[in-house]
Amino acid sequence: MTKPILQPNLRGGSGFPTLFYKELLRFYKVSFQTVAAPVVTALLYLMVFSHVLSDHVRVYDAIPYVAFLVPGLIMMSMLQNSFSNSSSSLIQSRVTGNLVFVLLPPLSHFEIYSAYVLASVVRGLVVGLGVWLVTLFFSEPYLAQPLWMLVFAALSCMAMATMGVVAGIWAEKFDQIAAFQNFLIMPATFLSGVFYSINSLPPFWQAVSHWNPVFYAIDGFRYGFFGMSDVSPWQSLAVVGGVCIVLALLALRLLASGYKLRS
Repeated sequence: MTKPILQPNLRGGSGFPTLFYKELLRFYKVSFQTVAAPVVTALLYLMVFSHVLSDHVRVYDAIPYVAFLVPGLIMMSMLQNSFSNSSSSLIQSRVTGNLVFVLLPPLSHFEIYSAYVLASVVRGLVVGLGVWLVTLFFSEPYLAQPLWMLVFAALSCMAMATMGVVAGIWAEKFDQIAAFQNFLIMPATFLSGVFYSINSLPPFWQAVSHWNPVFYAIDGFRYGFFGMSDVSPWQSLAVVGGVCIVLALLALRLLASGYKLRS
């Protein structure tokens, strides 16, 4: 007799391990698309921008431009993939109708939220690790404050994964998820200092950048690499942590009420 695919459950206990394992398995089975492809994309960004701008842009005196790019590209890849994982999983389950198998078991809204978000964080961190490893061929590693780096990586992935849960609940078709990603997530990540320091911008655009939460995620993460940043890492931590808490409360509220899920 063959064993079931979802083995790690707790009989009579929480269903969280089973749902978490299912979400991990979902992106692991297509890891060439969900992990390898984002790593290659980040590598292409690094090669193009470093070739074009390395001789013309220098942000920190002691840091080459190629090294400056690395943390931004890692964080950008982690954020986009954390959002994509949770949002695509929810919308796919809703469109195909198999979300009922998540809603029928005695799973609390907190367990459902945790499974989707933690699996997305794992994917984001795996992609980030992959990007960092390939960039070692182009730049020497900088790890001035590794604890700060890990904290910002985990919190930022959690915030974006939670936003993916909110988007997956709100959207009713794939086009709406694509619009959410193309008109909100992509501009927010590209205009957050991935390829430049906001101190090089005119005053008006510097002020606009300070309203972008993704800027604080990237700037705080970059502080973990170089020990230097455009704003205080404590300010960045407060913004990223606050956004994470607000989004988590919103997602839990939507799950608890069954908004667009039980209709």
